[in-house]
Amino acid sequence: MLESIGSPLLWAVTVVVLLVLLAIDFAITRRPHDVPMREAVGWTVFYLALPAAFGLFVWASYGGTASVEFFTGYVVEKSLSVDNLFVFMLLLTAFAVPSALAQRVLLYGIVGALVLRAIFIAAGAAVISTGTWAFLLFGAVLLATAFKVIRDAARGTEHQTDIDGMRSVRLLRRLMPVTREYHGAKLVTRIDGRRALTPMALVVVAVFMTDVVFAVDSVPAVYGVTDDPYLVFATNAFALLGLRALYFVLRNALAALRHLNHGLGIILAFIGVKLILHWAHGVWTWVPEVPTLLSLGVIIATLATVVTTSTLANRRDARAAASALTQSGGGS
Repeated sequence: MLESIGSPLLWAVTVVVLLVLLAIDFAITRRPHDVPMREAVGWTVFYLALPAAFGLFVWASYGGTASVEFFTGYVVEKSLSVDNLFVFMLLLTAFAVPSALAQRVLLYGIVGALVLRAIFIAAGAAVISTGTWAFLLFGAVLLATAFKVIRDAARGTEHQTDIDGMRSVRLLRRLMPVTREYHGAKLVTRIDGRRALTPMALVVVAVFMTDVVFAVDSVPAVYGVTDDPYLVFATNAFALLGLRALYFVLRNALAALRHLNHGLGIILAFIGVKLILHWAHGVWTWVPEVPTLLSLGVIIATLATVVTTSTLANRRDARAAASALTQSGGGS
């Protein structure tokens, strides 16, 4: 893998641009409102164009290898972030978040995810610097995660949310009273002179807790594509930035991707094997490594297969339901 392209100037510019984009997002969500499809699509296109332009910049400035690693890592992180988005959707539904407040909750989740990813990325870089054994550890973590994801998907138990079972939520309810109704975007309010949490605070904490879980999976996954901490951070940042708008574009489509977790399990398993092979190559040079370009092809092919099989399964079920309805009507 290549030497880090992250110069102090590039890091500084990246962080400043990231903060500016987050400030714009906070300004947009300051006034709670239902997000129309036109607005959501516009911002989604903008946040898809940004990584495309950045990837071209990396190719022109640092060469094709760095660019391919960025695009591959971005596809991996975007795939995992869509799964993250599905869980956000379940949390918003479970907490009965008003639609006008949904984008503020999503933005809190994105900021929390960015902070956690930055911490995990720095920790991952420190671990990797101690030796190639770290790749074996990351590979084992991803294989264990992939097994769990595929097992849960086969059982049909993925994407289940137990709000009352979350320790963080139970702890908050013990520490402070919680209002029954939302008070705009406020996390804390006063009821009869006493400070109380709003349901908004509970859902934000629940979102942060899911961010921790996803950070544990996503950071080792992208380290399986590149060991450049800057590119790892950039792929995570670009994948997460557009989630607020993408949620409103995919809100109805997410439920239709019934095989998404199967595909993500395969991708995580593939990257886990890739990491273990990278470690083995450092010990035994005759062990082959998986080229990054091949990884990109496998990931895209897996995602395309997931979309295709999900679409075909949905159509099959729709035809079966229509046939059953017709037979029921004819029998009566």
